[in-house]
Amino acid sequence: MSYRVAVVGATGNVGREMLAILDELQFPVSELHALASRKSQGLEVAFGDRTVKCQNLERFEFSQVDLVLMSAGGDVSREWAPKIAAAGALVIDNSSAFRMDPDVPLIVPEVNPHAIHEAKKRIIANPNCTTAALVVALKPLHDAARVTRAVVSTYQSVSGTGKAATDELWNQTKGLYGLNEVAPKAYPKQIAFNVLPQCGDFRDDGYTVEEAKMWDETHKMVDPGIRLTVTCVRVPVFVGHSLSVNLEFESPLDAEDARDVLREAPGVMVVDKHEDGGWISPIECVGEFATFVSRIRNDPTIENGLSLWVVSDNLRKGAALNAVQIAQLAHEEGVLTSRGYRTLAVG
Repeated sequence: MSYRVAVVGATGNVGREMLAILDELQFPVSELHALASRKSQGLEVAFGDRTVKCQNLERFEFSQVDLVLMSAGGDVSREWAPKIAAAGALVIDNSSAFRMDPDVPLIVPEVNPHAIHEAKKRIIANPNCTTAALVVALKPLHDAARVTRAVVSTYQSVSGTGKAATDELWNQTKGLYGLNEVAPKAYPKQIAFNVLPQCGDFRDDGYTVEEAKMWDETHKMVDPGIRLTVTCVRVPVFVGHSLSVNLEFESPLDAEDARDVLREAPGVMVVDKHEDGGWISPIECVGEFATFVSRIRNDPTIENGLSLWVVSDNLRKGAALNAVQIAQLAHEEGVLTSRGYRTLAVG
């Protein structure tokens, strides 16, 4: 069985990765449509060994496709995802628009694959890029000893903000070496050779929207009983998000047992040698599918505590890869058909 697939936002960082990963994973595509805004109509994007011209989203007939992968921002998703689903296609959306909708499953296939049968609106949400990395590492440990509290600090690359932020880091770096000032636009302060303790807009409680996304989404996918506090930081890295994670468990789980659990966990790669360079950095995860875990160690300051370091490619597992893996899961579970989406009884 093969599918007629459309990618909305095909000219963006994540959209291009979606196209690449559809090809890499050999997802059964019979037709591929690249969609974008009117201003990008006619631009060519790569799909395998060929190129595809972008079509205008507003003029596309969605009844002719079975599956739509969306990465064009929340406003576009809120307007178009319900229309696309009404036309019969299954929508996998990378924006935050539907993540907390009770009738829209939020899925990381290694964490909650059973939720694939709960897409009452024919829409499935992809989590925030940092949440995806966190829950892939968190869920197997939670299953082993039940996490009661988590303290997370993120170190997020500029590609998570988009192409304009990536260009800003590049131009500021060049400008500073050339003794030329490049004023910040994508961020409130200079990102080159700096770290910014703000990802997203501030809420009234002093946390940012990005921080709230992480605990809300983790609660939805893993366990609402986990007490989770987050500090999100933007760092001058092009691709690859990192997380420092401190966990408190209900039951004892020492570092060696945690390594064994994580080595057997789907989607996780443990790189944890107690020597110089025996850990993973963001630049080493670029282009990889796995979520990497390093620096696994006991926390002697609390009972049943562990600390660990988590790294993943935010454009892949944090976005495009997870979306395609959801599509694979829908195919395997019979939720996706060559004529679109069909509802299965939840059992």
